[in-house]
Amino acid sequence: MHALAQHIVDWLSAYRQNARSEGFVVGISGGIDSALTSTLCALTGAPTICITMPIKQTKAEFDRAGEHMQDLKMRFVNVSTQTIDLTPSFETLEKALPLDSLSHPLAMANTRARLRMATLYAVAQANNCLVAGTGNKVEDFGVGFYTKYGDGGVDISPIADLFKTEVFALSNALNIVTSIQNAAPTDGLWEDGRSDEDQIGASYPELEWAMQFDGDTTVLNARQQEVLSIYNKYHKANLHKMQPIPVCKVPDQLKALLSK
Repeated sequence: MHALAQHIVDWLSAYRQNARSEGFVVGISGGIDSALTSTLCALTGAPTICITMPIKQTKAEFDRAGEHMQDLKMRFVNVSTQTIDLTPSFETLEKALPLDSLSHPLAMANTRARLRMATLYAVAQANNCLVAGTGNKVEDFGVGFYTKYGDGGVDISPIADLFKTEVFALSNALNIVTSIQNAAPTDGLWEDGRSDEDQIGASYPELEWAMQFDGDTTVLNARQQEVLSIYNKYHKANLHKMQPIPVCKVPDQLKALLSK
């Protein structure tokens, strides 16, 4: 096994044992991050439940997810798979929501992610498993490109210290199915199948450069300045996802007034 993969697998195994958990649950999107995460979980030898949860999903995304799950089942006896069609549940929720929510595309896209999170936790709790997150370093700590309490709601994050380019490199080393390695990264929350780059306006290699940039901005070319601006915009707007929930600290003397 690749030394980097072994390091993450050992970490996963130790955490699971300390948590007295049976195994892992991973949501499978048809993208590279969930494919790598589920493969690493499977390599621990612990029960790994892979779940695809289509909500009006594009056929390409659904097919890639199915291909990956079938490949994992063939390679690992500890892997089981489920397909849970959440489209009817999502449509029922749509009927109950007020019009201002329905008319906000991003609100509804994030609702899909939160519905999937609730599903993963239901399966995980029923099987004494941990929900393994699929976010990479740029998404989780750079631009905050994930849904708060959606795909950001997890127990552990095995690949969150890997850049996207590193995710692709490790996936190649672990022989993840070619269709997923060749697919453009997407969050799977839009019926038109738009890519992450379509939404953000910069590629992952560009964002990785911006995340690590600490030099003189006056020497940058026009595209570099544009990418840095895109990165800074997303990072600032999404800091609330990356930082602990703010807690209002109340002075003891004010609490004491409650007893008077």
